[in-house]
Amino acid sequence: MSRYTSDSRDRVFEAVDMISLVSARTELRRAGADSYFGLCPFHDERSPSFHVRPQERHYYCFGCQAAGDPFTFVMETEGLDFKAALETLADRFSVTLQSEDEDPAAASRRARRERLYSLLGRAASYYARFLWDSSEAAPARDYLQGRGLSDDILRQFRVGYAPSAWDRMLRASRSAGFSDEELVAAGLVQRSKTRPGQVYDRFRERIMFPSADARGRVLGFGARAMRENQRPKYLNTSDGELYHKRSQLFGIDHARAPAAKAGRMILVEGYTDVLALHQAGLRNAVGIMGTSFTDEQLRELSRVVAVLELCLDADQAGQAAMVRAAKMASERKPPLELRVVPLPQETDPADLVEYEGADALRERVERSQPFVVFHVARILDRGDLRSAEGKDAAFSELQPVLAELSPSALRDELMRKVSGRLELPEARLATLVANAGAVLAPSTASGNGGSAPPLAQELKAERALLALCIAMPDTGDEVLANINADELLTSELYRRAAKHLGGRCRAPMSELPPDDDELARTIADLVARAGQREDITVDRLHHARLLLELARLDRAIVRARVQGGEGVSELARERQDALEAYHGVVARLERAI
Repeated sequence: MSRYTSDSRDRVFEAVDMISLVSARTELRRAGADSYFGLCPFHDERSPSFHVRPQERHYYCFGCQAAGDPFTFVMETEGLDFKAALETLADRFSVTLQSEDEDPAAASRRARRERLYSLLGRAASYYARFLWDSSEAAPARDYLQGRGLSDDILRQFRVGYAPSAWDRMLRASRSAGFSDEELVAAGLVQRSKTRPGQVYDRFRERIMFPSADARGRVLGFGARAMRENQRPKYLNTSDGELYHKRSQLFGIDHARAPAAKAGRMILVEGYTDVLALHQAGLRNAVGIMGTSFTDEQLRELSRVVAVLELCLDADQAGQAAMVRAAKMASERKPPLELRVVPLPQETDPADLVEYEGADALRERVERSQPFVVFHVARILDRGDLRSAEGKDAAFSELQPVLAELSPSALRDELMRKVSGRLELPEARLATLVANAGAVLAPSTASGNGGSAPPLAQELKAERALLALCIAMPDTGDEVLANINADELLTSELYRRAAKHLGGRCRAPMSELPPDDDELARTIADLVARAGQREDITVDRLHHARLLLELARLDRAIVRARVQGGEGVSELARERQDALEAYHGVVARLERAI
């Protein structure tokens, strides 16, 4: 990478109009010779304490002690390194930079890149003019305006339209002195596969979204199809000398400075999502152009902000992208903080602006939640929490997530939420979270909540009840007729077995569904276990039932507390009655030993 001469840096410094530069960030008022004051762009304040001396090209804040020259100002407000800040100021104040000891090959490469930048900039201007001036682009204008996007925001982002003719860009660029090879390198044309030597426009009959770097130089395009049968729906510039999709962030040239000031960046998926947020006044938004978030994009963002707010589509792909982004962000040193903007199901930010207005989008961004809140809710919503197996699978995912949380109000709130959804007492949940590899369990029959059997034991208790029902068919039919299997049993398989056995305990293998091999195997296993039991008594059967009844009431109490507490007292009385009955059965069993 070439270095610029000291003379180049000095000439840029001298060319900077400090008042013009700073006034883009905050309003300045004159307070004497070579003295201006304004609100500090680096911290929130009500009284102006930010002092600028334009002749010295220096600033200082009496409030937060921020200080520096034009280069540090651009580096701090736009999140750039020194070289990029130097180049940005040189562009802004029309200074040509010269490199030190640049060999001919390096000079040639730099000159070529400058020609490609120029070519792509001209192409963006051409497409933008065509969008606004041509009758062919009227449907594209209607589509964009129908999405609630204003003319002003479309012009700011240089949105354009590629005509349907196969050579409009080709001919316009040739007449401006650019070669076919340069057009291919810039990704504006492609070579014919059937006619050697012939090239034609890559983008035709599409809405054009220019993708630029942080300095606003166009590197390539994303192009949206206008016809239903036009494939692909989105066509991007191919990776080449300037454009690398994995590194691109749509809108970074507009969003970088507001994001650096805010300390956070909003990530969305698509082009129109970015436009919608900027139009809503949320200028710190960029698009990752799809659901694939890359290390290169994360590295670019980490130079600017410490907080990422994910405003991705509320579908499975968007949610999966958030999980991937969280993993990548957690691996950064220092890690980036991730927050999630909740969107209605199957809705993207542009849809929300179109149907509910910009205020609705702003309100949702303001209510962004820590990623862990979203992640816990996603695991719970995806899980089958009707069965013990499903709860166990959900807990296996939740355990490492909850274990990483330090003591806080947020952790307490999430623990209460998980406790309610898994129907598990909070004390028991806390014990399980603290023990990696643990599985879910009901609270103990005695109510101490501290030494409950693991999930496997609960399933064993359910299996024991059904086996005893078969071993004592008359009492078993009576017990099964008086229970609600869906509430008493946590295993979906054992629920099906209980419903089949009702009234059939003397002939459990009869009338089995011909298409349910799993149920047939389970009933056969229960029959075998019933024949092996030696402790067959009515009290053993009632002991098994009461043990499961206590666990059912524990789950119901947790659920009622989460839902506002209604009915908890009545459930507690039921549990006390069941516990007394349980103790009576246990006493009789102990006397029988």
